[in-house]
Amino acid sequence: MHDIQIKRVSILPLGLVNAHLIHDSKKAILVDAGLPGSERHVAKALSDIGLNYNDIKLIVITHAHVDHAGNAATLKTLSGAPIVAHADDLPYYRREKPMTFCATGWFGKLFIKTGLMFEPYTPFEPDILLTHGETLDLSSYGFNGSVVHTPGHTQGSLSVLLDNKSALVGDLIASGILLGGIMFTGRAKQPPFEDDPQAVGNALLKLADSGHTTFYMGHGGPLPAKEVCRHAHHLKNS
Repeated sequence: MHDIQIKRVSILPLGLVNAHLIHDSKKAILVDAGLPGSERHVAKALSDIGLNYNDIKLIVITHAHVDHAGNAATLKTLSGAPIVAHADDLPYYRREKPMTFCATGWFGKLFIKTGLMFEPYTPFEPDILLTHGETLDLSSYGFNGSVVHTPGHTQGSLSVLLDNKSALVGDLIASGILLGGIMFTGRAKQPPFEDDPQAVGNALLKLADSGHTTFYMGHGGPLPAKEVCRHAHHLKNS
């Protein structure tokens, strides 16, 4: 369980949409599955580090938005890896009801009108379903860390916390312009949609207070804890 590294999987270029591989020289955990049909980007990222689909031991879906969960069913078939997700987003993974989106600003309101966030994806049933307060120890998958519930972006948002003090937080935070990425990626901001900013602020501060120093995210990043805390305090005071 040594030499853990984190590799960005560029689902879209310039940090617009990211998945991540937590890996060593023999195995990996995939954090988020990307958009439908984007498996070639995961394959390339795996190839870059000398791995393949069979080396994925677990797929973590941080939340049910299409750019994070949209290709989960395909990647599960390709890798044979189990999927872990949270029960509060289960109706969306099953495609039993459409998601709702709380825009955080003008770009979110404009983005909703494009309909891209409502793109359908193949439903799937998580193999490991966490409920409130539950965590998943990653040691049985070969890595020191855990998957924890961090609601706020959606009710079922998850984060992956590693013992090396890295945190992979999905869309709890973003950086860059518009959707995220491209430019100014060292400055934290809200993603285009966020269900509960106060809950997000609380979650981010809790992670920073517990000693996590580097935050990886779905749009832009990574960011140091100091910038994450600045943003989290802004959320709590707004």
